[in-house]
This record gives sequence, C-alpha cells and structure tokens, in this order.
Amino acid sequence: MGVNRREFIKTSLAAGALTSLDLKLMRFAGPEAASAGASGETITRTTCSPNCTGACGFNVHVKDGRITTLIQAADYPEDSYNPRGCLRGLSMMNLVYGKDRIKYPLIRTGPRGSGEFRRASWDEALDYTADKLKKITKKYGPEAIATTIQVPGTGYVHKGAFVRLAGLAQWTIHHGYDQNGDLPMFWPMTFGVQTEELESLEWPNAGYTIVLGSNLVQTRLPDVHHLIEAKKTGKVVVVDPDFCSTASKADEWVSIKLDTDAALALGLARVIIDRGLYDKAFLQDFTDMPVLVRKDTGKRLPAEQVKALKAQADQMKIPEYRDLFVVSRENRLTILDPEHLGSTHADLTGSYRIELTDGTTVEAVTVFSLLREMLAEYSLETVAQITGAPAQTIERIAVEAATRTPLHIVYGASNYQWYHGDLKGRALSLLPVLTGSIGVSGGGISTYAGQYRIRFDVSEWWFPKEGKLNWVPYLHFLNGGGPRYPEKGIKAMIGGWGNPFDQHNMSNALKDRSASGDIEFVATFDFNMTTTCMWSDVVFPATTWYENYELTATILHPYLQLQEPAIAPLFEARTGLALMRGLAKRLNPDWETYFYPDLDDTKASLEIIDLLLKTGGMETRGITLDMVKKGPVRLHSTAPDDRQVPFYEQIHDRVPFPPPSYPAPLPATARFVKSGRIEFYKDEDLFLAEGEQLPVCKPTFEDTEYKEDPDALTKYRLRFVTKNSLYRVHSTHSNNVWLNELQGHKPKMFLNPADAAERNIAADDLVEVYNNRGKTRAWAVIDPGCRRGTLIFEQGWWAKYLQDQSYNSLTRAWIKPLHEIYFVPGIWSPTTVWNECLVDARRITT
Repeated sequence: MGVNRREFIKTSLAAGALTSLDLKLMRFAGPEAASAGASGETITRTTCSPNCTGACGFNVHVKDGRITTLIQAADYPEDSYNPRGCLRGLSMMNLVYGKDRIKYPLIRTGPRGSGEFRRASWDEALDYTADKLKKITKKYGPEAIATTIQVPGTGYVHKGAFVRLAGLAQWTIHHGYDQNGDLPMFWPMTFGVQTEELESLEWPNAGYTIVLGSNLVQTRLPDVHHLIEAKKTGKVVVVDPDFCSTASKADEWVSIKLDTDAALALGLARVIIDRGLYDKAFLQDFTDMPVLVRKDTGKRLPAEQVKALKAQADQMKIPEYRDLFVVSRENRLTILDPEHLGSTHADLTGSYRIELTDGTTVEAVTVFSLLREMLAEYSLETVAQITGAPAQTIERIAVEAATRTPLHIVYGASNYQWYHGDLKGRALSLLPVLTGSIGVSGGGISTYAGQYRIRFDVSEWWFPKEGKLNWVPYLHFLNGGGPRYPEKGIKAMIGGWGNPFDQHNMSNALKDRSASGDIEFVATFDFNMTTTCMWSDVVFPATTWYENYELTATILHPYLQLQEPAIAPLFEARTGLALMRGLAKRLNPDWETYFYPDLDDTKASLEIIDLLLKTGGMETRGITLDMVKKGPVRLHSTAPDDRQVPFYEQIHDRVPFPPPSYPAPLPATARFVKSGRIEFYKDEDLFLAEGEQLPVCKPTFEDTEYKEDPDALTKYRLRFVTKNSLYRVHSTHSNNVWLNELQGHKPKMFLNPADAAERNIAADDLVEVYNNRGKTRAWAVIDPGCRRGTLIFEQGWWAKYLQDQSYNSLTRAWIKPLHEIYFVPGIWSPTTVWNECLVDARRITT
C-alpha cells in the first residue's frame, strides 16, 4: 500500500514489464486486451464513475486479488463511442491503493481539522454515530440533521440508500446540483426542465456549433473527438475570454469580455430577426412568442379576462398547472391551447385593443413584438462595445448560425456560474429556438455539468411512501437561513462521495461553524482521506467503484452500465447501502426492513438494481439485470434509435412542454411553463420588478460585490474565475501522485502578462490571491491567452496542497431572489455563482 512511483517502476522493470505496462496504461490496447491469456489474470467489465459525465467502461485486470491494469472496455454498440477513458481513469489505481486510502472506521480524538483519530470497529462507529444523531434529533428535531445526494448518475443504488434513510428519518436533505453550484437556472425558466442535452454522438449532426464557457477538450476527453468530427460536417466556433484548449481546436475563436455572453446572444438574435432568418412556424407553434401581454401591467393576458373568449375558456378543461393565454390569428383573438401543440398560424407581431369582462379595454402586444422592441437596444455597435468582439464578426456569425442549421449551443458551467447566468442562458436559448434547431438531430442547447440528471424513475427505491424529506437549498444552509431553513438550524452533516470542506462555496464557513461547535456532528463516507474527512467526527471507509455493484447512467452516452466488483473491498471498506442499513437498524429497528436485511450486501445491491430496472418507466422498459451484466444497454428515448435528442417528442409528436425531470412529478415542473411551450416571457411579479421578463444583459458585480462594498472595484481589480483541471475531476485525483507529477506538484493560477507586470509577478512565482473574505496561493502561469483583468485558478486542490488555505474561501454565497420564486429541489433552487468574485494578487517573497 505504501509503494511510491519510483519503487513501482523499479519493480515493473525487474519484472520486464515496463513497456507492456506503459502501453496498457497510456493507450487503448485493442480488443485483444480483453483476453486474460496465460497470465492468470481475471478481467471484469465495470464503469469508472467520478463526477465527470464520462462514465467510461473499463476492463479491470486482476491478479492475486490486486488490480494490475485498467483498459478501456470499448464494447459500446456504436463504434464512435469506443474506446472511452482518460488518464485520470487509467491511473485510478493510485487512489485505490494510495496512501490516503481509508482502511477502517475512524473516530475523532483531537480538535476538528487536526487529523487526530482513533481506529474503531464498524459496530462502534455506527453505535457512536447513531447515538449522536438520536441526541441531536431529540434536542432540535430530525430536520437539524442534513445529508446530501452527490451526483445520482454515478450510482443509483447507494446514493439512493442515503435518500431512503433520510426520508424515513425525516432529515433535511441538500441536492447536489445547487450544492455543487452547477444548476443552470435558465432551463426551468425557459423549457420547464432540470436540464436536457444532446449525447455526444449527435454533435457531428450539427451544421453549426457555438461553444461558450465549456472547455470540452480538457473536461470531456472521451467525447471530444465528436467535436472534431463536427468540424468536418459543419463549423465550430468557440466564444471564450480565455484561449482555452477547445478554442485552439475550433474553426474560429471569438474572445469576449467576461460575463458579456448575454449581450452577444441578444446581438446575434437581433441580426437573425432583422434579416428574417428565423423559423416563423416554429415560433408560432412551440413558443410563447405569439402570446399577448397587457401593456399596462406587463402580465400575459388570460383568456378568462377577455369578454369575447370567457365563455369558451370556462368550458375548457386544463390541468391546474396550465393557463389559457390569448393569441391573435389574422387579427382575430383566440385561445392558445396549452395541452395541444397543433399549428396555430398565430400572428407573431401586432398591437390590439381588447375589451375585458369588466367592460374596460386594454392594449396588448405579442411577446415577439416586445422582444423586437427590447432588441433595438442591442445594435451591433452597442454589442461590440459591451463584449469587445468586432461588430462585423457578430453579424457574420449570426448569419452563419441561422443559415447553417441545425445550430447547437454548448453552454458551459463556467459561463452560467455568475449572478446573472440565468439571463445568459435565456438569451443564448433564443438562438436555437429562433432557428428551429430544437428537437432535431444535432440541434439544441446543452450544458453538460456533472451527472446530476436522473435518467429514469427511481422513486420505487429512493422514496418509501412512509418517508418525508425536508429539502433545503445548500445556500440557505451556508447563509444560516432562508424560507425553508429549519427553525433550530442544521446541527449535523452526513455526506459521502463529496468534499465540501474544500470543494464547495464558502468552505471556510463550514470550517468556522464546525470549529465553533455550531455544527455539532459531522460524519463522512469516502474511500480517501479528503479535507472533509479530516474535519469529521466519524469517518466510514467506502468502497471504490471497482469494489461494489452499482447501476450508472450518464448524459454524453446514454447507456445503463453495471458497476461490478473486480476486487473484494479492501481493508474494512463497505458500501453506502451497508452504511445506511447499519444506521437504520440502530436508529429505528422498523427502518431496517426497508434495506433488505435478509440479504448480504452484494445480493441486496443486485436486488435493488433489478427493482430499479423493472420500475424505471419508459426509459428502462424491457431492460433486465442480465442484459446490463453482459454490457452497456442504451436507455430508451422517444427519438429514433433511442438517441438522446432533447425535446424530440415535443416537436415531432407535439407533446406539450416540459418532458418529465425525474424524480419530480410533472405538475411540479410544468407550472414553470404554463403555456405548455418554450417561454421567454416571464410575468411573475419579481421578474417584472427586476426588468427580467425577457432576457436582457445586466452588468457584473452591481448586485453583488459592489453592493456589499462600493470600494471593491478599486481594492480588488481582478475577476476570479475557477476552471476545471485536466488532471482532476473536481477534487477527485487531487492526491493522484502520477497526475501531480505531471503538474510539477504545483497548483496553478493564470494571469495576463500586463496584469502580472503591474504586480511584479513573473512566471512560476508563488502568488497569494486574496480579498476581504479569504486567501489562497498558487504558482503563476503568465498566459497571453488569458484576458486582461482576469485571474484563473485551477480548482480541485485539497487544502493540504495549499497550506490549509482554500480557493473557495474567496467566494460568497450570493442568492438571486428570482431563484427562490419556485422551489423544486435540484431544478428551481438557489445555486452557487462561483465566478461572481473579485480578488487581487501579490507575489510571495519569503
């Protein structure tokens, strides 16, 4: 377990196996690699499952109970998906057998964060934890205990066990999407869904691709060859302030100022509309563009308020989550049916005097008319000034995008993790909608932020009828209050598969609250000794994805895949299911019956997988456990060949928006788009008060940093942006010795040469990044591709690599009020805006 890299290579050389090892580790070895041969190895097909959206199939070679080699499985039915895997997955053995592997349960003996623990048995650790939780429940109520679900797509069985017990115990629960700051709020606002994305096999079917804020070459390595294919069949344009890896591979790179994407999108939309390059029939049938809006109130006009339509409206039966709005057809008022998306032939423009049922008259105009009026503010010259992109470039790209359809927008998390990121998403959504690129092969808008989206109905396992969950947005927890926050606060944290004391917003706040005793108990389930484990009271050793059965599904290649144990659990590691049923037994003996107490861990996991497949709905229909044991099985969809083409059913079969977002019931999300269509006009009172009834561009920091401290601009002159590293999946692999060697064991931050010169910072200087909230340190990379006024930090480093400092201590848990109008966990909820942050930097001289 303590073998270092040099010893490992020395041993390999002695065995005469270095060349073979390098070939197997660093490249796909071909189909013959799937044969064990005469070596005595066993081979298990399983799935690499960090939170990267990859979910790559791997063949795990094992000899004498130890993993010897990891090789891409390359067994997907579509050849274009073969092989899948990157250097992070290929070097996973460093985490399985590394020095940070947690061997047995631990109970804290020293101060929190000191790393002082004693070894405990599972029974002792479970008894200790259950006793603490019982006392906290008695003193504060069950809602004072909070747990989280981290990235369901990486495993539906064991993460489901956490949710199942939380429901039975009536604990508070945080959703990983807003906890991790990845929730793209424009989706529910515009389309009524959590997220929808094209699978990567569809990328080459786009005629035009625009990538904004997503560094696919660095973060989606197994799929990026599809982007290269998209260049052969169409054009790929990357819009990014930073000359990132993906920009270097694009047909065209457009550099714009940070956080000005909304202005760019609105400028492009204006050109498309002014030149008549939009799809009129698509807007009429599938969007709210023909809907009439009252000019006096800014509200959409309900049919029951119109004298000529009231009798008809009273006769129409619609679900409570729908509304009947008014459109005009050849200057004749009619009701827009929210339950049928037939051809409307509705007028897109027009102004009307309408008699209401109370005898008054009002003036109303179409949403499309209001949009055109608003877009008048976004001339090419104005947009060029806001974004820094040349006017002629903006105009040309607009024409190209509208005439080389289908258009695919890739809108990355680093772009929407701003206070007004929802506005950017709503504005960018205009482009594929205006061009009719929704619901078609190769078209749409995609976000690709983690494996959060639950791909099928998991309710039979996750949500026992006797359970009740108290969902609380994570930002309410950080801020210590909010509409759903428990009256007596949150006093205990139970988590797994995550590292919030490093990786989440305001991680320093978690440390302060834990050190002060405000958070009275922390239990963590993990396989490596992360910073969060160091700050825990009890640490439970977890199995890796090569030591348990699990069912996974991801976005970029929509397959159900089986995790199958290649080796026995190391040391005293156990699964999340084992932990939860051990706690259930101790907290309430009646709850143990919900966790298959008569079956061992392996048989119980397989039984749950079988249950999930049988009750998963349309997406898993006919898929059996035996099928996934043989290899990856494509989930069903409504599109031809079960392809992942968002909104195919809505456009081709004219089924009302939205499609379901599991596990939420349809009425909970359908109320976001009451017209049953794609909506760009939002008339809830707060949208009107904020002037955001239509997507607009708003300046950065005015509602956040400058509002909190008007002098922030002069004190902190750099915009602090974090980006994902090639060498980590968030903080997973932060301790991977091979990958750290490739980085020179140095955390990196990137500065423009002019900004560096102003601060007397040279390449490879150790630099402190700071503001009034916190500080961190990294080595300088002077990069002319980094836009002036920006400091980019490669996130994911554990605190021990930063001298116990944290890059997230610089951030603030800003909450945009619009994100609290509705609440559906992991769909419409306050979400972290990492990049809304100002800092400065100085060279460390000692």
